[in-house]
Amino acid sequence: MKATAINALKLAVPVALAFVAGVIVSAPRSDVQPSAIISQQQARRQDFDWGTLYTYYEGESYGTRDGLAAVAVIKPGQEIHPPHEHTEEEYLMVLEGEGTWYLNGKTRPAHAGDMQYAAPWDVHGITNTGKTPLTFVVWKWNDKGMSLPVKP
Repeated sequence: MKATAINALKLAVPVALAFVAGVIVSAPRSDVQPSAIISQQQARRQDFDWGTLYTYYEGESYGTRDGLAAVAVIKPGQEIHPPHEHTEEEYLMVLEGEGTWYLNGKTRPAHAGDMQYAAPWDVHGITNTGKTPLTFVVWKWNDKGMSLPVKP
């Protein structure tokens, strides 16, 4: 009976430590983005000559850094900036309007429902070539678990 109690204790101690470690690891952190739902009215609105940017999330999450989740509304004939490159991975998805994608020296039409992925250091962009505003969602980030890619 004594050996059984010792064996149970040998099992219970690691299980208890694992539970405590799990609680510590999964405890909310104040330095990262908590789970949330943000309306467009709550998003940070910035108006520019080219249109409007609504920033919903920016900064760190548990697995990412340098993150941005936003919606851009580009006026006809405008672009946010010329094609560019950066270390972050980035997805862009057109919600409304028409334009032209730019990706690594090539262009193609951009329509509602289209999505572009740009890997780190790929030159990319979008221009509103339509007659109405072009609205797109952007998600970009760097991964906390990986080194930033070196520019080729």
